[in-house]
Amino acid sequence: MGNKDAEKVYPIRKKGNLLLCTLLLGNVAVNSAMAVFLGSIATGVAAGLISTSLIVIFGEIITQAAFSRHALTVGSKMAWFVRIIIVILYPVTYPISWILDKVLGEEIPTIWGKKELKEIIKQSEDSQLTSIDQDEERIMLGALEFSSKIVSEVMVPREDVFALKSDQIADRSTLEEIINSAFSKIPVTDSDYTRVAGLIAVKDLVGYSVSEGKKVSEFMTGDGYIVLNEKTKLDDAMNQFISSKTIFGIVTNQEDQFIGVLAMEDIIEQIMQIEILDEDDRP
Repeated sequence: MGNKDAEKVYPIRKKGNLLLCTLLLGNVAVNSAMAVFLGSIATGVAAGLISTSLIVIFGEIITQAAFSRHALTVGSKMAWFVRIIIVILYPVTYPISWILDKVLGEEIPTIWGKKELKEIIKQSEDSQLTSIDQDEERIMLGALEFSSKIVSEVMVPREDVFALKSDQIADRSTLEEIINSAFSKIPVTDSDYTRVAGLIAVKDLVGYSVSEGKKVSEFMTGDGYIVLNEKTKLDDAMNQFISSKTIFGIVTNQEDQFIGVLAMEDIIEQIMQIEILDEDDRP
């Protein structure tokens, strides 16, 4: 539901040059009429001082100070009066506004950067005049900030990742480690943990008997994940997750060495600005 005051003001405001010409012409006409009237009851310097004082105090200072703080409210309540003035002055203001529209083109929209948008959101949440709550503020601020971060700032570093070596035997102790990790996908690396050869989907171990003595590499799959460079922006990483239909990523450095993992949950946490998974539940 939109702002009712804005709905009343917008139809008038969207014709910017016509409104500008109307207000300026009306303002000049009122000031001139006041000067002529005061000139008829006073002369010389006195008339100039009186007219200037009245115009500045009542026509500029007080109105500017009051209306600038409540511009939208005042504008909506006076919209009917402005429409009348537009109709009265239309024969004069329309040709001028038409020329301005043709020469200057459309109005340049107001552009806000991320800093300005974040400040607008914060002020809107603090105000009682909007319905924005703290959760919406947190999410919007997170959405504005996450694209400036890179994968290496958010990833789980290699030393904190539960991984298996490709030549490791899937014996009882290995299976217990897998079960205790509570992960559905586990990276499989080479002997020195510098390269990831693939992933193990824990569901593929169902029905496996340790008596078979298979190596971890025999359960490994080469899909179900993407490879991300540590310098990749988070918004680009999210797009790669979406396009690949997966939620798990292996992070490498410039030498293509395995340095960590990134899950879709990590990116969502950056946007939501709240921790979804505990540290102990991460890969």
